[in-house]
Amino acid sequence: MARRILPGFHLSLGITLVYVAIIVVLPLGALIFKAASLGPEDYWRIVSSDRAVASYRVTALCALAATVFNLVFGLALAWVLVRYRFPGRRIVDALVDLPFALPTAVAGIALTTLFASNGWFGAPLAALGIKVAYTPLGIMIAMAFTSLPFIVRTVQPVLEELDPALEEAGQSLGGSDWAIFFRVILPLLTPALLAGLSLSFARSLGEFGAVIFIAGNQPFETEITALLTFIRLEEYDYPSSAAIATVLLMAAFVMLAVTNLLQARALRYTVKG
Repeated sequence: MARRILPGFHLSLGITLVYVAIIVVLPLGALIFKAASLGPEDYWRIVSSDRAVASYRVTALCALAATVFNLVFGLALAWVLVRYRFPGRRIVDALVDLPFALPTAVAGIALTTLFASNGWFGAPLAALGIKVAYTPLGIMIAMAFTSLPFIVRTVQPVLEELDPALEEAGQSLGGSDWAIFFRVILPLLTPALLAGLSLSFARSLGEFGAVIFIAGNQPFETEITALLTFIRLEEYDYPSSAAIATVLLMAAFVMLAVTNLLQARALRYTVKG
């Protein structure tokens, strides 16, 4: 009988299920149970209040803007790291993971210091009439900073594995660099891009520490949903906090389902192509 380094299937499955139950299912179940303690009318009144709806709008729009920025900048950064060799490349590659290692509160304080009206970046922008700190623009920057690695790290390995012969074939057929990128390379990157975009958007939706320091936290203007949930917790209004949190939870599930559907279609298109 062949020896196995890892334990058998039944033991591995049991450990995995217990881990998932404790880390994922139990907290989500407690959240849903607490929200369910509200009646339908009370639940709808809480999640559809003017302040809650305003926080959804701020959170979703800022997260969307940060994700679009990361799509362009993250793809360009991954491309440069894979395709070019230059002094300091390893340092830049290591800095991509900085938001993972840096506590989000520290990131928020650093960004606020840089983009305040008297900061290194904020002062020149203020001279141009652009205010960043304590505005939705500051929220977008904080979200983009914390979620950028998801785009880079999902696209980078796919770029490294691309067969150069595909680009050479496109060049031999007279295709321009842009035509080769959009017709050959981009379709192959689409599943990875969709995965990175979904992770980036989800991280932005749930970001808290980096945002609260630079947002200003003004209700109806710069208050994100995660902060409103925290405020309800501080008020010991646990059902309201859970109800608002379930909105983010449902948004995450919908986004995950849509992303998986788009990825499946992109993979089928790539295989057929």
